[in-house]
Amino acid sequence: MSSKVAVVTGSNKGIGLSIVKGLCKRFTGIVYLTSRDIERGNNAIEDLRKQGLFPRYHQLDVTDRESVLKFKNYLQSKYGGIDILVNNAGVAVSEAYPNFEENQMIIDTNYKSILTIQELIFPLIRDNGRILNISSDCGHLSNIKNKYWIDRLSSRSLNMEDIQEFIDWFLKACESNTFRRDDIADDGSFAAYRVAKVALSAATILQQKELQTRNISVNSMHPGLVRTDMSRHIGFLSADEAAVTPLHLVLDAPDSLKGAYVWFDGKLIDWYNYNSDCYFKRSSYLQLLAEAGL
Repeated sequence: MSSKVAVVTGSNKGIGLSIVKGLCKRFTGIVYLTSRDIERGNNAIEDLRKQGLFPRYHQLDVTDRESVLKFKNYLQSKYGGIDILVNNAGVAVSEAYPNFEENQMIIDTNYKSILTIQELIFPLIRDNGRILNISSDCGHLSNIKNKYWIDRLSSRSLNMEDIQEFIDWFLKACESNTFRRDDIADDGSFAAYRVAKVALSAATILQQKELQTRNISVNSMHPGLVRTDMSRHIGFLSADEAAVTPLHLVLDAPDSLKGAYVWFDGKLIDWYNYNSDCYFKRSSYLQLLAEAGL
């Protein structure tokens, strides 16, 4: 029951898989690779075994409450708690302006699922544990251009209800075809992903406040443009390179680093600086695609 345990969600490929690899090499405890698809998860486990790495596997669909509850009960009965949680599971779409159903799916996977994880898995985190939410440059407040929501999200009295109302505002605007592109950076491109990741980054700050008394660190980060399926293998970092900063945050960072928004190179970024240029720029990505002939 006293074994140290680390869990990485959505880790059968990409950054999540590289984080699992790094944990297997450095973490003095049990590492769990999780995935929605059992076959893909087991294939990833087999590949790692060939490399001399031996994580354990459990199925986990972060969008399915019953799946999260099953995993929670398993961890609680087997270990009593966990020490490291990396919330990596997420989705994106290639279309800059998806339809309402796709926007809903993006929100549900990239933000709503974190609320289920917070409810069911966070109570298992042992004192002095570490939680890392994989966000994005789409998760910086500068992605939001609507003054009302900038003010509300940056308020020091922010609560989870505010964030939920922000989500609801966006989805209702999409459903009623009243969404204004100038409310979101970059002409409202990839708006649902930006909204979900901004909500996640904001929630990280509140999660830290809630867990402060137990000395649990909760941080979010932008992993960089990584060559994975999600980016169509366009980017300036390999998955292993992108895993360096996440591994530092859950294994090496000082206990004083709490509630922070961290850039892929480890630098601390002022999440509240809505006038910065930290937001995702579609033109830069399209240029990389063009250079790659895609």
